[in-house]
Amino acid sequence: MKARAGVLERLMRLAATVLTALATLFFLSCDRRPAADPDYVRTIEAARAARHAELTAEDGWLTIVAREALETGENTFGSDPSSRIALEGAGIPPTAGAFVVRENDAVLLRVEPGAPVAVNGAAPTNAPLVPEGNGNADVITVGRVRLTYFRRDGTPYVRARDPESTRLREFPGLSHFPIDPAFRVEGRWEPYDVPREVEVPSSRGPARTALAPGLVRFNLAGKQLSLEPTVDSPEDDTLFFVFADATSGAESYGGGRFLSVPRPAAGADRVVLDFNLAETPPCSLTPFASCPMALP
Repeated sequence: MKARAGVLERLMRLAATVLTALATLFFLSCDRRPAADPDYVRTIEAARAARHAELTAEDGWLTIVAREALETGENTFGSDPSSRIALEGAGIPPTAGAFVVRENDAVLLRVEPGAPVAVNGAAPTNAPLVPEGNGNADVITVGRVRLTYFRRDGTPYVRARDPESTRLREFPGLSHFPIDPAFRVEGRWEPYDVPREVEVPSSRGPARTALAPGLVRFNLAGKQLSLEPTVDSPEDDTLFFVFADATSGAESYGGGRFLSVPRPAAGADRVVLDFNLAETPPCSLTPFASCPMALP
């Protein structure tokens, strides 16, 4: 009798183990999400490939090797480390020239005699330089390095690009979270009667003022959430979001990520947020970028 009882007890324990395993498999299969639509996956992968191509292009963020604010007066550039804009590369003399900022905010170029410097492929002139943003910015070359002048919040800057920069050569490529259709959500667009000014913190330099035209409310992973985008002008047709989440500072850049979506047409109240298309800011890839950061 004792032997039969022992066998029965072992059988009951085995049955309980099997039932537990089956129950676990059942719940895991219920929790498994359906595979993403292949066309949707290809769309996301194409967008990610385009982002990679943009970053690694000759005028992409990874080619920038210098970004300096200019002061009134002379701002030297050359291979001398003490130059205001220090450059590396073959064929760059210690002092190639200087960007001269006049009191009327005009920026001129002074070139050292014999220095291999050109403006738009021709010999430099005494004409004020044309900044970026006008569609025909002047490009200064010295060796293989290209320099352009731009203004940000009234301050003149010079940006230098090297198509053979170390950062570009050693770029390992972008890493991404797995594509998950659950992170493509439709939200409710609530435009403000009048866009409000918001102060957006920056990764470099002071905070900047932007316009917030409204609010998007949405549901994600069972939580009611909202995000406030910004625009550069009330007429912009793209909503720009900077957001942070539980991955920020651990699995993703601590300052947040970017997402841009079309602005709903007048009278429309729906907007699609596809977080599979979120981008890491350029300031996470180079020290020569200044990026807005996620608001608290």
